[in-house]
Amino acid sequence: MNLAAQVSEPARGRKVLVVEDDPDLRELLRYNLTQEGLAVEEAQDGAEAMERIRRRTPDLLLLDLMLPGMTGLELCRALRAEPATAALPILMVTAKGAEVDRVLGLEMGADDYVVKPFSPRELVARIKALLRRAHRVEAEGLEVYERGRLRINFATYEVFVEDQRRELSLREFELLRFFVRHPMHVYSREQLLDLVWGRDTFVEPRTVDVHVRRLRQQIERNDSEPELILTVRSVGYRFNPEALD
Repeated sequence: MNLAAQVSEPARGRKVLVVEDDPDLRELLRYNLTQEGLAVEEAQDGAEAMERIRRRTPDLLLLDLMLPGMTGLELCRALRAEPATAALPILMVTAKGAEVDRVLGLEMGADDYVVKPFSPRELVARIKALLRRAHRVEAEGLEVYERGRLRINFATYEVFVEDQRRELSLREFELLRFFVRHPMHVYSREQLLDLVWGRDTFVEPRTVDVHVRRLRQQIERNDSEPELILTVRSVGYRFNPEALD
């Protein structure tokens, strides 16, 4: 089946780096993604992927967590630590039932995950969603949010807390962006999945909790006693900008 209609214009021509040690699966991924108008590069391990990314940063990384040498988790953590790749969209691939790996991957900064075995339709939908969000942020132009100790540049993906730069993944950045634009309103996990992740993304509500925890670690004075992103028991989360004053 031709899935070209699923890929939005912002996705066409974008470069996806596939990091996978199985040559047969790499070939299958290349075939399916190029059929959808995406440019595909391949790497068989984390070291080769890092070398390719440093030469030219892709628009999205499709990353298998189980890699020889440098693991996918280690690569993800290294990329999030570098300013040039801190906002690189990362879609990780995990084995069926490996919930611990999925949670660890999200905590290391991955934006989304797909579980083997996966269908081409699901993979394209997830890639499309991540690229569309990245494109939307890029197209917004210069816009800065600044209040108290927090400063966010929505055009450059930069976040500063007390003049110290914080490295956020694309999904963490989008979640923070949503919170600051909708202060004091309480959103359930399901609402945040729809409004931040998108209706075409299929992840569990606990994914929201993982990203909120990581975001608190970046912007709160004490993430064990949060003041900015508050938990509303049995409901969800709300952003409290008054704690910045």
